[in-house]
Amino acid sequence: MALDTSSEIKDHAKLADFILFSQREFLLNLSRELNKDNISFAQFFLLSYLASSKELTMTDIARKMSHSTAAATGLVDRLEKLGYMERTHAIDDRRKVMVRVTAKGLNLVSRLREVLKGQIAEAMNEADAQDAATFMTNYASLDSAAMAR
Repeated sequence: MALDTSSEIKDHAKLADFILFSQREFLLNLSRELNKDNISFAQFFLLSYLASSKELTMTDIARKMSHSTAAATGLVDRLEKLGYMERTHAIDDRRKVMVRVTAKGLNLVSRLREVLKGQIAEAMNEADAQDAATFMTNYASLDSAAMAR
């Protein structure tokens, strides 16, 4: 979609500023929560991703995280030591290492998602009801467009 007017460019700039500001606020609060559990953002993102998957290979994890297999192994090692993940061997190929989230890991992801939902709810409650409804409608539209890609 081409930009037609300087007004649209300004709108995009405002949206970019909003995303950067809100992301910073949410990430700062999330950082405090992650520190309590002694995990990094990368480890949390991996846990979150794995929480929605049954299990993944180390190669799949490395690809998803845009890391080398060695770097992904380091992330998994630490999470496994903390009890948030476990490794097994694939039934059909024992050379293939499979990784899945433990119940403890699922509980952590669930708790931190609840913290984020609370922060978002608080931010939405501070907004005018019509603005909040418009935002959610526009978000749904953008999310659908992104998923279609």
